[in-house]
Amino acid sequence: MGAKVTTIGFDADDTLWQNEQFFQLTQARFTALLADFADPDHLSERLLAAERRNLGHYGFGIKGFTLSMIETALDVTDGKVPGHVIRALVDAGQEMLSHPIELLPHAKRVIAELARSHNILLITKGDLLDQERKLAQSGLGDFFDGIEIVSDKTPAVYLSAFARFGGVAQGLMVGNSLRSDVLPALEAGAWAIHVPHTLTWSYEHAVPPVDHLKFRTLGDLSQLPNCLADLPQI
Repeated sequence: MGAKVTTIGFDADDTLWQNEQFFQLTQARFTALLADFADPDHLSERLLAAERRNLGHYGFGIKGFTLSMIETALDVTDGKVPGHVIRALVDAGQEMLSHPIELLPHAKRVIAELARSHNILLITKGDLLDQERKLAQSGLGDFFDGIEIVSDKTPAVYLSAFARFGGVAQGLMVGNSLRSDVLPALEAGAWAIHVPHTLTWSYEHAVPPVDHLKFRTLGDLSQLPNCLADLPQI
């Protein structure tokens, strides 16, 4: 008989609160600002390529996204982008960094409920200051027994996060990203529950591991407590 789940890790962005919608709104603004220099599809491709290329330099988050927008603007205009466009992109990034938190439906109720019976962890990636800001505004901080803000999510990150709470075999990760929240958690030996968001950055897409015994998909967070109760011990 396997170990019972005693510790639940939650992703933050687009699992507990809105995030990607603000990136998409800002990208639309970016496209409008550069409409005289390139068509929208070309700009989107160039920006995504810059974001992927720059992950090793800037990591995940708004600051890296803003720098990638500026780099793309310089590239598609051969360095002739007007100063007011650069200023507008900087302003857009700063607005994203100050946007109020919008909790997703059921997030607070479900975490409060599960915190009475499980260890609750926040395991999120991105810019440290921005994630700390969002956590503080969310009103969820007191429910977490541990907080991990990491540069990327790997099997080693999950092994380390769950090690202080009985080990990864007793751990379960909940998140909207197959690439970051599901696949590395399963590889580490934890359970993984995918809660899709209507907006997910294409970088985070992956093929769902539908045949994995420790993988589940839910429609929203309200289904999580019943799902946990039904998990077999394997």
